[in-house]
Amino acid sequence: MRDFRKYNAWQESHLFALEVYQVTKEFPKEELFGLTSQLRRAVSSIPTNFAEGCGSNSEKEFARYLNIAIASCSEVEYLLLLTFDLKYLNPEIHPILETKVVQIRKQIYQLRLKLNQ
Repeated sequence: MRDFRKYNAWQESHLFALEVYQVTKEFPKEELFGLTSQLRRAVSSIPTNFAEGCGSNSEKEFARYLNIAIASCSEVEYLLLLTFDLKYLNPEIHPILETKVVQIRKQIYQLRLKLNQ
């Protein structure tokens, strides 16, 4: 078993999730059960699946959970674009968040590649 807290990718994805939760507090109240909820679930899925994978017993199972975390990064990237286009997201913060989620996805992907070596 691995300690997920020791992975830089997990640490960054956790901090990113906290940041997105803060940003979504400013979304319209009518989106609380719509985009706000969906974006929060997707962003929390990244470190959650990473951590769950660390608890698995095999490299193959760990890689499967990393793939889910990677897919969640793509979902978050799209939802950030959608909320930006709907003008729910500050134009100054959108590129910062987008850059972070792309970087997190790259880190997780690189880790997954290492598992196959």
